[in-house]
Amino acid sequence: MVAPAFEYAAAGSYDEAVRLLAENGEEAKILAGGQSLMPMLNLRLAHPGLLIDINPADQRPLTLENEILLLPALTRHRVLLEDPTVRQHCPLLAEAVRHVGNVRVRNRGTIAGSLAHADPTSEIGCCALATGTRVVARGPAGERTIPASDLFAGYWTTTLDPAEIITDVLIPAARPRQGWSFQEMVRRTSDFAIVAVSVIFNVAERTGEPASATVALAGVADRVVLADPRLLNDDPDESAARIAESLDPPDDVHASGAYRRRLARVLTARALREAAARAAV
Repeated sequence: MVAPAFEYAAAGSYDEAVRLLAENGEEAKILAGGQSLMPMLNLRLAHPGLLIDINPADQRPLTLENEILLLPALTRHRVLLEDPTVRQHCPLLAEAVRHVGNVRVRNRGTIAGSLAHADPTSEIGCCALATGTRVVARGPAGERTIPASDLFAGYWTTTLDPAEIITDVLIPAARPRQGWSFQEMVRRTSDFAIVAVSVIFNVAERTGEPASATVALAGVADRVVLADPRLLNDDPDESAARIAESLDPPDDVHASGAYRRRLARVLTARALREAAARAAV
């Protein structure tokens, strides 16, 4: 009989999963939706000694509490796309998830899995930055809350400790008079983004004047990034040009850095206009 390539454990709780991670170190991998891990296993890019399935650990529904959208780690992309609470209180995320993979990926993939995978072209990671999302991570020392702006460390790398697991994703609910936009360029539907842009645009409730804007980009660096707010002004084209000039995107088999910079300028201007128009309604 051929020995199994890896051991399998179904964790009944996050605490059990953390214990298994701590005991097995780099040999252990977490299985949530498996939409990133399974292809890596098939291509022999990952060689875990232990696969820890956390699906039995959490069956909670998403909730809205104190103007915070609380998404359990195992919330599927399909739920983000279809749930009326998400569509009402974080329409940017609901729109962006339409661009994630295909139906199979959206049915199984999870929000925490996408964030922990830290793909630099991630639509969900891009939205997490724009919305000021935080994640709750549990490890041997207990829980801590990490802003999305501090979560991504580089190509497919996060600041999570080796034995930490994301248990919750916390997204501030959309404010009154808040506009949003998600723009993306892909070669084909369901491909990874060449460049994606998320924008949140706020106007003052009393005066209707622009108050603040947040721009996040994917596909332009080794991680999803926030644009420097000092580069923004009242002119979408000028703001987009300044943001694009601040970027140094890599060349790869999909696009040159120069092309990505041009896309960043065009998509950012488009997103700023659309978000401002939504905020004015």
